[in-house]
Amino acid sequence: MRRDNFCLPSACLSQKMETEIDFLQWLQHDMALKILVCLDDSADLVRVSAVSQYWRNFVISNGLSRKLCMRRFPQLAIIDRIVEPSPNSDTDSSIEVVGHEASERDHRAYTSLFRALTTFPQTYCIADPVSASSTDNYPEESIMNTLDPRDKILHRDSYWSSKGSDDPEAPETLIYNLTSHFCVITEINLHPFQALFQLDHPIYSSKFVRFRMGHPKSWNEIEHDFMESQECANDKFIWTYTSPMFPVAQENSLQKFKLPEPVVCIGGFLQIELLGRVQKQAADGKYYICIAHVQAIGRQLSPAFCVEFCGQSSNSVSLRYDGEQFKRIMQNVSNGHNGSLSTSLLPVQPPRQLAWGNLEDLIQMVQAHENGVEYVWLEDDDIEMELLR
Repeated sequence: MRRDNFCLPSACLSQKMETEIDFLQWLQHDMALKILVCLDDSADLVRVSAVSQYWRNFVISNGLSRKLCMRRFPQLAIIDRIVEPSPNSDTDSSIEVVGHEASERDHRAYTSLFRALTTFPQTYCIADPVSASSTDNYPEESIMNTLDPRDKILHRDSYWSSKGSDDPEAPETLIYNLTSHFCVITEINLHPFQALFQLDHPIYSSKFVRFRMGHPKSWNEIEHDFMESQECANDKFIWTYTSPMFPVAQENSLQKFKLPEPVVCIGGFLQIELLGRVQKQAADGKYYICIAHVQAIGRQLSPAFCVEFCGQSSNSVSLRYDGEQFKRIMQNVSNGHNGSLSTSLLPVQPPRQLAWGNLEDLIQMVQAHENGVEYVWLEDDDIEMELLR
């Protein structure tokens, strides 16, 4: 404000303010919309909505918070309905609203969702294996072995192995169930397996890797145990995202593959496609791919947000938004209790836990050692370094 405004008599200042006009109202609708869709943060939309009632109505009626989410996270386009739990209700009922109330609800949900997608704490997001396109020796070389980092720390020969192939271009796929049907993935890490028990210690990596995310075609079919039956589940899913191909180094290390943009996974399933083979096994002259460990890093959005698939065909998806849960999580984030990424969050199948003080585990390891299985014990500093890799 200019200094001379402070010198105006109150009557003149009041008259001046009455003659001022909101520039947004002067603009044609399309021009105003073109300006506001340039905002790239939901916090900016909240600030714009606080300028005046006209601005707030403009933001809400044009669904700008939804447009922002769709622009940054196009996978959200599958969502066709927003629901909110009814307040002060012990049942799982929802608020059914229409018109402006529905627009207000959608504005709240998408504004909060954008904040969750960009600020919720990161964690490890793989829960369980679903299937492998092939397994050489089941269950000794099962996909289940790729989830437990303890085996790598103790230098056990624990890994997944494909069947051998004469074709060096033969692909393999691994499918995992994520910790939530609704999460955003930013990075996927892969550790090729080195066979220290074979001559020359070969590393059975793939040439390239590609990632897909999506949901089942039918939730009934996905209840089948594909690992036990040794079936490939590739055709049981609709993959709504496919990443670029990444080159894989033939190295015994955890290799990190950061996605070009964070990807919202609606449905909670991840496919890892291993393309090309580089290593023959001397015993049979066939090409194999072996993986010691897999990680998916991202943000779990439940319980503040969850998706509901209507019908077994998964054609209709609703987003359930719990405002109270969202506020609680954001309060923890603002207070610094954001659950920063920790190796303690790595998904490990019970009762096998990453707990060095577990007496039962210790006894089992000692008994295994007596039976001829040799473990390489690491110093404390080495263990810490392995956990942080």
